[in-house]
Amino acid sequence: MCWRTLLLLLLCYDAQATVSHRWSRAVLFPAAHRPKRSSSMPLNPVLQSSLEEVELLYEFLLAELEISPDLQISIKDEELASLRKASAFRAVCNDVIPKRIPDIRRLSASLAGLPGLLKKEDFERTALTLAYAAYRTALSRGHQKDVWAQSLLSLFQALRQDLLRSSGSRVSA
Repeated sequence: MCWRTLLLLLLCYDAQATVSHRWSRAVLFPAAHRPKRSSSMPLNPVLQSSLEEVELLYEFLLAELEISPDLQISIKDEELASLRKASAFRAVCNDVIPKRIPDIRRLSASLAGLPGLLKKEDFERTALTLAYAAYRTALSRGHQKDVWAQSLLSLFQALRQDLLRSSGSRVSA
């Protein structure tokens, strides 16, 4: 009976060692894979799939955004807010990216331990989380400003590290 247990443990260990890192990446933004019932958000939404959509995302970020007390993000510009991609932007910002310090710290720690490159949607969501952290840093005061600034810095370092890896440069500390 003991050798069967040992064999089972060896098989489990071998299976765990050969699992692709793609499976572990889904934990960066778990809300993207579990949409809320009240939301019409598609499973694992992506905002940018063309250059025009990247430019539109940039316009959304430059437009005046409003964050309500319950941390819901909306675009103040009615014309931009009426676009189809604006609803996807709101869904990602409101349902996918983390908005609380413990969640952002958890994301930063996961990003720091990630061995490969970020997937396009993970990079996009991390950049949006970075923009949100920058906004919250600007609005905060005292100790809260320091906490948000540290979160902002750790997200920036994670994105910088990913960009350096993707360009083939050596990552320096």
